[in-house]
Amino acid sequence: MCRREGGRAIFSQKTFPYVSGYPLLGNLPDIMKDRLEFLQRMAHTSDVCGFRLGPFPGILFNKPEHVQSILIEHTSDFDKGIALIQHKLPSEISDGIICQEGDVHRRQRKLMAPVFQPRHIASYASCMGDYCERLQHTWSDGSVIDINQQMSNLTMSILGKVLFDADVFTEGDELGAAIMVILEYLSHVTSAFFSLSYSWPTARNRRMQKAVQVLRTRLQRFIDERRAYPSERNDFLSLLLQSKDDDGASMSDDQLMAECLNLFGAGFETAATALSWTWTLLCQHPEIYQRVQHEVDSVLAGHTPTYADLERLPYCLQVWKEALRLYPPVYFTCRHALHDVEIDGYRVPKGCQVLLAPYTLHRRAEYFPEPEKFDPERFTPEQEKSRSRYAYLPFGAGPRICLGLHFAMMEGHLLLAAIAQRTSFSLAPNQVIELKSRHSLLLRPVDGIHMIVTKRPDLPACEKYQMSLHGSSLGCPQAEV
Repeated sequence: MCRREGGRAIFSQKTFPYVSGYPLLGNLPDIMKDRLEFLQRMAHTSDVCGFRLGPFPGILFNKPEHVQSILIEHTSDFDKGIALIQHKLPSEISDGIICQEGDVHRRQRKLMAPVFQPRHIASYASCMGDYCERLQHTWSDGSVIDINQQMSNLTMSILGKVLFDADVFTEGDELGAAIMVILEYLSHVTSAFFSLSYSWPTARNRRMQKAVQVLRTRLQRFIDERRAYPSERNDFLSLLLQSKDDDGASMSDDQLMAECLNLFGAGFETAATALSWTWTLLCQHPEIYQRVQHEVDSVLAGHTPTYADLERLPYCLQVWKEALRLYPPVYFTCRHALHDVEIDGYRVPKGCQVLLAPYTLHRRAEYFPEPEKFDPERFTPEQEKSRSRYAYLPFGAGPRICLGLHFAMMEGHLLLAAIAQRTSFSLAPNQVIELKSRHSLLLRPVDGIHMIVTKRPDLPACEKYQMSLHGSSLGCPQAEV
C-alpha cells in the first residue's frame, strides 16, 4: 500500500515482534547464556524477529528470500560492522579479506579468487589423502581418541601444507599453538559485548601479541624464501605472490601475512568441526555408516581416494552436505545497515544489526521435512534441484561467499571416504556431547567427542580385483582436472 505526502511516496511497512528481554540490558543476558537457544527462540517466534543488545536494535531474518535480498540484492546497503570492533584486532587480522569492506575487499578478492578455482583446488587432493593415511597409522585398534582434536590436527596439517608447503602445523608445535591462541582471542573479542582494546597490556592481549609475533616471524621467513628463490611450488603463498591487480600491483608482505592468517584461521577449524559432527552422526546412525563404507569399499577397493574418485562417491558427498546442514560450522552471520533499507517490506533502520542464521534456516520444515533427522537423501541431485537456492547456506552467499567453498567441499568429501575405508568409529560410553555456542563463533563440542577406533581389515587381493572390476563397469567418466 502506498500514499502520497508532499509529493513523496510513503510505503506502509510490515511490523514484526520482538522477543522479550530485560530492562536496559535487552537480550544481552540471553545471548551471553546460550546463543543457539536464543536464535532458535527467535526463529520459532517469527520469520522476522527483533531483539535488543542493550539499547541497540537487531533483527533476525529467517527465510531464503531474505538471504537473497540481504546478501545479493542489497549487498551494498550493508557491511559486516567490523569497524565496531576494529580497535580490538591486530592489523595482521583486520587487514585481511574477511574484515575488509568496499573497494579494498573487492580488490583483494579479485587477486585471490584464481587460487580457489576448482581446477586448481583439485591438485591438492593427493596431499589430503596422504595426510589422512598418515594420521590413521597413528591410531591403534581399540584406542580411544578425541575425534575433534584429531580432525583439528589433520585439517591444520593439510592447510599448513597447501598454504605454505610446510609440514610442521599441528597443535603441538609452535606455529599450531600460536594459531590456537589467535583463534581463542578472536572468539572472545567477537563474542564478548565488552572487551578492552588490543593495545591494553592485559594477560589475554599479551598472549595474543606473542602469538602474532611468532607467526609474523615464521611467515616472513616463508615469504623471503619465495621471493629469493622463485620456483614452481604449488602452495597458496607462492601463487598469491604472483597475483597482480588490474594495475599490475601485487600484494605487500604485510598484506600477504594478513591474507594467509585469515585463510588459515577460517579454513582449518571450520573443516575440523564439521568433520567431527559428521563422524558423530554416522556413529549414531549405523545403517547410514554401513552404506558409506559399502560405497567406499566398492569404489576404492583399498586405494587412497583421488580427486577422480569423488564423482563415484555420491553418497559420501550427500552425507557431508547433510552434516553441514545440521551443524553448519559458522552458524550465524551478521550485517550492519549503512542506512535505512527495506527488506521484504520491513524497515531496517540505519545502524541496525541484521542476523542470518544457517542453523535456524536449515531447520525450516518446508524445505527440510523432519529437520532434526539425519537424512542424506535430502541431497540427491533431484532433491537439491527442487529446493529454494538460498535455503541452504553453510558457506554464505553473494559477493562475500566463502572463497574456500570448493576446497572445503572437496576436503570433507575426500577425508570422509579415506577414513571410512580404513577405520570404523563408535562413540565411547558415558560421555555427554554438547554444543559449545556460548562464547564461540563455531559449533564446537564442549569437551571433545571421544570415539573408540576399530581398524578395518584390508580387502583380500581377489576381492579388491572384483571390486575394481565392479567399479569400472559403472561407466562413470573420470573427472577432468
